[in-house]
Amino acid sequence: MDKLIAAFPKNIEEALLIAEKATFKTPENTIRNVVICGMGGSGIGGRLVSFWVQNEIRVPVQCFHDYSAPAYIDQYTLVIASSYSGNTEETLFFVDEVKEKGAHIIGVCSGGELQEYCTKNNYDCVIVPGGNPPRTALAFSLVQVTNILTKLGLISNTVLSNLASAQHLIEQKLEHIQSEAKTLAAFLKGTVPVFYATSLYEAVLIRAKQQFNENAKMLCWTHVIPEMNHNELVGWGGGDNRFSAVYFDTKDLLPRNEKRVEITCEVIASKTKLQTIHAEGTNLVERSIYIIHLVDWASFYLSELKQTDAMEIKIIDRLKSELANFEEK
Repeated sequence: MDKLIAAFPKNIEEALLIAEKATFKTPENTIRNVVICGMGGSGIGGRLVSFWVQNEIRVPVQCFHDYSAPAYIDQYTLVIASSYSGNTEETLFFVDEVKEKGAHIIGVCSGGELQEYCTKNNYDCVIVPGGNPPRTALAFSLVQVTNILTKLGLISNTVLSNLASAQHLIEQKLEHIQSEAKTLAAFLKGTVPVFYATSLYEAVLIRAKQQFNENAKMLCWTHVIPEMNHNELVGWGGGDNRFSAVYFDTKDLLPRNEKRVEITCEVIASKTKLQTIHAEGTNLVERSIYIIHLVDWASFYLSELKQTDAMEIKIIDRLKSELANFEEK
């Protein structure tokens, strides 16, 4: 796992090279909305991109993580199906349903049934290197989803440029990132982590939760400011030292959110221990990638402290095995 995490910057570079060579058919109809479907480590890339483009793209972008598609999908919808293995059953069900709705479909995978489906139905499909856990292949989905939106003329190339600069940032800051990650891992050991940031970074927090779930084999939760002020803040009245709260400071807050963060952190710190992680970077993409890389390392370091195997996912293997033999009545 440590080698796979260390490869993240190079994966971004490789993904950008794949993106340069990718070509896509022009949709027959004007795209009026975008839907990105994917699960787990395959789906989080789409979530991240949807936040990164929301202040530029002129059509709605929504992510789905289930078998069924929403009723509004039609011939004016771009559907990006992201499945690292190409065999994610929820994504395959979803794609088959939206095919009947006439959506413009593009796949992102390393092969498998999704590639076969796209080839059979004459859909574009971007092929990325395979063979690793999906959570370690984030760079490929991030870049390819962004590139699809760029090359179809829905966004400019700004996000792709920012991804390239983010790669250089985490390479230059690696020593500092790893040092902070070790400190964070030690801070979280033996407690239930609670991750907070502002709304723009919701997908980054979900990625953090996923990594600690799978690498460190632990439960945790996330919430965003200001929404958490309207519900979860009251819950901290029952908080105690079972928890460790982490606030990711991104220095891009609205003034009223700055005040909300100040008050929120005071409340939480009165109930349990609180650590602030300061994101580096000059834009949303760079700061997101910085936090993601730091959290990836922290989840690995915590797995070492707990003496757990960061690669092991036996419970998911069991789930897939039992589903493979399941017959609907």
